[in-house]
Amino acid sequence: MLTLAIENPDQPQVRALLAASDTYMAELYPAESNHLLDITALQQSNVQFVVARLDGQAVGCGAVVRSPEHWSEIKRMFVSPAARGHKLGRRLLQTLETLALASGASALRLETGIKQPEALALYRTAGFVEIEPFGAYLPDPLSLFMEKQLGPAR
Repeated sequence: MLTLAIENPDQPQVRALLAASDTYMAELYPAESNHLLDITALQQSNVQFVVARLDGQAVGCGAVVRSPEHWSEIKRMFVSPAARGHKLGRRLLQTLETLALASGASALRLETGIKQPEALALYRTAGFVEIEPFGAYLPDPLSLFMEKQLGPAR
C-alpha cells in the first residue's frame, strides 16, 4: 500500500532516503550546483515535508517551502531508484502542489538540474515552465528554474 503524508524528516528511514538523494546529486553535479536543504532547514515552520511510503517503507519525499512573496518552492523531491516507474513522482508532485495551493501560494517554483531528463519531463508535463533564477539563486548553466501558476495570491 502507498501512503503520502506530512512527516518529520528527522527519522532514520527518511535520513537514509535524503542521504541517497545527496549521493545521487553529488554524482551528477558539483557541490556549488547542489542547493539541498538539510534536516534542520526541512523542520522550519514554513516547510511541509512529505514522505511517500510503500508498505511502510520510506521510498520518496519532497518538501514545499512557503516564501513571504506568495509563492512556494519545491525542495528535496526524490524517489528511491527501487520505487521508480510507478508514477510516485507525479503523486508526490501533486501532493506538494495541493499543499502549496492550500497555504495560499499563487505559484510553485523549483530549481532542478539539467542532467535529470525524467524530472524535467515530469515538471513540464505537470505544467511548469522555465523562468529566470528566483529568490537567492544565481544563474547556473547546470540549473533550470521553473514555475507553475496556481492561482491568485490570498
